[in-house]
Amino acid sequence: MTTFVDRVELHVAAGNGGHGCASVHREKFKPLGGPDGGNGGRGGDVILTVDQSVTTLLDYHHSPHRKATNGKPGEGGNRSGKDGQDLVLPVPDGTVVLDKAGNVLADLVGHGTSYIAAQGGRGGLGNAALASARRKAPGFALLGEPGDVQDIVLELKTVADVALVGYPSAGKSSLISVLSAAKPKIADYPFTTLVPNLGVVTAGSTVYTIADVPGLIPGASQGRGLGLEFLRHVERCSVLVHVLDTATLESDRDPVSDLDVIEAELREYGGLDNRPRIVVLNKIDVPDGKDLAEMVRPDLEARGYRVFEVSAVAHMGLRELTFALGELVAKARAAKPKEEATRIVIRPKAVDDAGFTVVREDAGGEPLFRVRGEKPERWVRQTDFNNDEAVGYLADRLNRLGVEEQLMKAGARAGDGVAIGPEENAVVFDWEPTVMSGAEMLGRRGEDHRFDAPRPAAQRRRDKQAEHDEALAEFDDFEPF
Repeated sequence: MTTFVDRVELHVAAGNGGHGCASVHREKFKPLGGPDGGNGGRGGDVILTVDQSVTTLLDYHHSPHRKATNGKPGEGGNRSGKDGQDLVLPVPDGTVVLDKAGNVLADLVGHGTSYIAAQGGRGGLGNAALASARRKAPGFALLGEPGDVQDIVLELKTVADVALVGYPSAGKSSLISVLSAAKPKIADYPFTTLVPNLGVVTAGSTVYTIADVPGLIPGASQGRGLGLEFLRHVERCSVLVHVLDTATLESDRDPVSDLDVIEAELREYGGLDNRPRIVVLNKIDVPDGKDLAEMVRPDLEARGYRVFEVSAVAHMGLRELTFALGELVAKARAAKPKEEATRIVIRPKAVDDAGFTVVREDAGGEPLFRVRGEKPERWVRQTDFNNDEAVGYLADRLNRLGVEEQLMKAGARAGDGVAIGPEENAVVFDWEPTVMSGAEMLGRRGEDHRFDAPRPAAQRRRDKQAEHDEALAEFDDFEPF
């Protein structure tokens, strides 16, 4: 059963925002208590976070669909809905997040590093929040926004200082088992190691990690063997160690040709030319292996390689190799630029930036004007088109933003089609320069004429007072005989 997975496709969905509530306060002797609808809760985010205790993406291989919870809708009595709970997904250190096209979205290195893979939707405002001096009793509320839905790819690139590369059965697993406390599977047949193994090595005051990268054979960079699947684990390493088998039983192989083949595959994969190399001639405990190592060593040193003769089985030459690797790792760490604090960059919008665009398109010979922008598209998503007053409120917002003015400048005429949003999910309507709905015929949008009407008891008092004043006036005009 597969226990190591280093590449998965993940389908993440953030929570939807809760709808706002349209409610009117009701209480005895207060028939017009005013709007008291609460706001909807925010939808939960989907967050990827590096966790050192996680070493594989196996969980997401079995369960690739993940969704955060939705926000709760608002309620009457000015009660806001509860926010949705964020979904935190732990990933291994060194996970790269890509989109379906292969573009890198985030490189998660270091414990606690996080990335929001899907943003939760905003909660809609209730009619209490929409009330104003001009709009005293809104009969509508805003809808919650849907959360983001994304298809992403997670790739694990091992975070190690040293990478052991070489042919299968060259002794890489045996070497990492004696240099560190790692316990990989060791056997005398090719492709024993099917997953990268990590170990921690201490060389004096330097502590570094070492990785065994399996599956490199001729054509690995083109997908043969396991090479293409695991070559990505070499990218983050600072030092490359060629482990060469000096006791191979294959007649057409020797350490020098093995080195040339692996170097050709690394060049084909790309991005590794500047990494320092060390050559390890393994299995010198075998008599023929010792003789072959002494024969090829001058040729390898003439190429500029630093060569070590070792035996993982007999524990020969390991101390010198350990400290040599520690020295190269220390130099690589010292050469890295110091990390600077993240700068906060403020990019103010241009003065003439309206925040939206109007583009004319042709749809079957008829003109279509497409409006794109964060605000117009968000407002459309929040509008309940079954409510005339809500549609009128949307028209007012678009008019204040300047959409109607830009449509006129673009040549739009009454009856032309206007689409707000992307092509696959747009709201299309026939544009009229002056949009009026049934609710507007009764008065201005969001206003209730009952608030302006006199109350019955007060009206009765005023009527009695008027009758009394009229009687007094008649008495003053009375002239005795």
